Amino acid sequence: MEKEQLFKRKHFQPEIILLTVRWYLRYNLSFRNLVEIMEERGLAMAHTTIMRWVHQYGPELDKRVRRHLKPTNDS
Repeated sequence: MEKEQLFKRKHFQPEIILLTVRWYLRYNLSFRNLVEIMEERGLAMAHTTIMRWVHQYGPELDKRVRRHLKPTNDS
């Protein structure tokens, strides 16, 4: 899916959405922690907005990133 189509009609820029979702998935941060981090950067958003982004874009990001990860050995 194209980036423009993926983020069509969103209030925030795609880079902000991707960064926020990536931080949530990568680091052990809560939605409210991310709200505080974004407020420090001058962006006001609700924790429920971030939760919706994670549910909507998380699986797509996971799918796109997994193909670039190196296979690991289970042993």
